[in-house]
Amino acid sequence: MERYDLKNTRLPVWFRQDIPEPQVLEKIRFLKKEGINTVCLEARCPNWLRCFSERSITFMILGDRCTRNCRFCAVKKLDAAKKSSLDKEEPHRILKAIKSFGINFAIITSVTRDDLDDYGASQFVLTIKLIRSYNKDIKIEILIPDFLDQALNQVVLSCPDILAHNIETVPRLYPRVRQRSDYSRCLQVLAQAKEYNPHLITKSSLLLGMGEREQEVVDVMDDLRKVDCDILVLGQYLAPTSRHYPVEEFITIEQFARYRAIALNMGFKSVLSSPLARTSFQAERMFNAIFSSEKYIHQD
Repeated sequence: MERYDLKNTRLPVWFRQDIPEPQVLEKIRFLKKEGINTVCLEARCPNWLRCFSERSITFMILGDRCTRNCRFCAVKKLDAAKKSSLDKEEPHRILKAIKSFGINFAIITSVTRDDLDDYGASQFVLTIKLIRSYNKDIKIEILIPDFLDQALNQVVLSCPDILAHNIETVPRLYPRVRQRSDYSRCLQVLAQAKEYNPHLITKSSLLLGMGEREQEVVDVMDDLRKVDCDILVLGQYLAPTSRHYPVEEFITIEQFARYRAIALNMGFKSVLSSPLARTSFQAERMFNAIFSSEKYIHQD
């Protein structure tokens, strides 16, 4: 595997970005004017330009500051001891963007808000209900924090088409990468979501290149299948800045293909495994593939 050198960083060619086209810049101006956050920009996703061009935008609710402190994430942090009010107009602004951009597959995620009584679950519910009231045919994927019990149940009852919750990395690295998160709880979110609705499609993702070993990744895949997770996404981790958790290695294209084959053999219904893969990248195609006769295999 190609090693990562912080002193002389040279990304593989597949991470290079094109210059944004005018229509993409216009969308960004619209979002900024309306006060709408996206994980595409806040988390510095490498696919934001392509996704914006294809009207595949991952809206981020509950504000733009997270109460967790994951070392791999670029999203700004909120002191969990400080209360921050919930913006009830935020779902309405997101619906306005969906209408304006002509989005037929809506993707909603959020920061983690440990400071809120229901952790922000009601904001997901309101956003989903608004979209459904506008157009019941729009498909909705949500990527949620580690909601459990009543908070999770109310979100599941709002009937998203896909519920995603990310494992992010292997258990051994949690104390270093996700100090305030718990691996077992993340699995429990996916397991409990299926208990509340056995027909719900669930998804989870890992970022690779943090120092994990192959068998650890395979073990996580096995854990996800044990909770009946349907969709798996594996992508290359990129440190947002030199202050974040360092990249330990670049995973080869061949290794991503190997992971994909292992995952499909385990029974995942749809698998995206490539350097640029992120949770909501190619989300609509992966969703549609579940109902087709062939497994979805992404080609860059």
